[in-house]
Amino acid sequence: MSNFKKFHREIVPLSARDSFLVFDRIKNEFDYPVHYHSEFEINFILNGKGIRRVVGDNIAEIEDIELVLVGSNLYHGWEQHKCKNKNIHEITIQFHSDIFHESLLSRRIMTPIKEMFNRSVYGILFSKSTAIMIAPRLEMISKLDGMDYFLEITSILYDLANTRNQRLLSTFTSENDDFIECDKMKLIYDYIQKKFAEKITLEEVASVVNMTIISFNRFIKKRTGKTFINYVNDIRIGYATRWLVEKDLSISEVAFKSGFNNISHFNRIFKVFKECTPSQYRDDFSGLKRIL
Repeated sequence: MSNFKKFHREIVPLSARDSFLVFDRIKNEFDYPVHYHSEFEINFILNGKGIRRVVGDNIAEIEDIELVLVGSNLYHGWEQHKCKNKNIHEITIQFHSDIFHESLLSRRIMTPIKEMFNRSVYGILFSKSTAIMIAPRLEMISKLDGMDYFLEITSILYDLANTRNQRLLSTFTSENDDFIECDKMKLIYDYIQKKFAEKITLEEVASVVNMTIISFNRFIKKRTGKTFINYVNDIRIGYATRWLVEKDLSISEVAFKSGFNNISHFNRIFKVFKECTPSQYRDDFSGLKRIL
């Protein structure tokens, strides 16, 4: 759709070596803008009657409980709208679109998951009975470790794929976002993922893709909607938010670990991106966050 590029592209703090990112939190309001990302997302909401769901061109108020699977690059968001409830329970699971290799998905036993992933480009709303049935298992995920964690999420995906009364939400699929397919963008992304904790210059990244600085600036702006500096900072802040809630690190340790060599600069950039200070972000985050 023509307005696709107007939405915020989220940089999910999920590295190439990670499998799943799980948020389990209690919220009093939903204020994150409609966004998109290449990763798949399962979103479970309890006690959220009146929240407005946006998935592609589908906009609707949700009931007390809902469970949705959003495919790669389909824009989505949940907005406060008419919800007056407090203590809204949200569980979000994000994972790479290639979490299962095609050779595995081609196996007969994986057919339901493969077909569900194919449908997810429209967004899938599972039935209320399915959400109620799966809820206790979703609530237990953040308490699991290692292979139990991986196998349980895989098992949940398989069981969801086999449930009845699934409803496709959007009438269109997302535009092909060539973020992953584009060889040059993939090289840039991989390079920054490896080097984000270090000083990165425009010149060195431009040289990675054999481009002049002027051409590179135009390319990165066109592909990401951001300047090179903002794109790098977006990735760095993504990792900083991850470590603020997952690690027992000081603010200054998080700043240096995520590539900022000046704490005041880190605080300023963080507030620009998250509209709060790192300390406020850590204090306001209610719930668990697990990465495997």
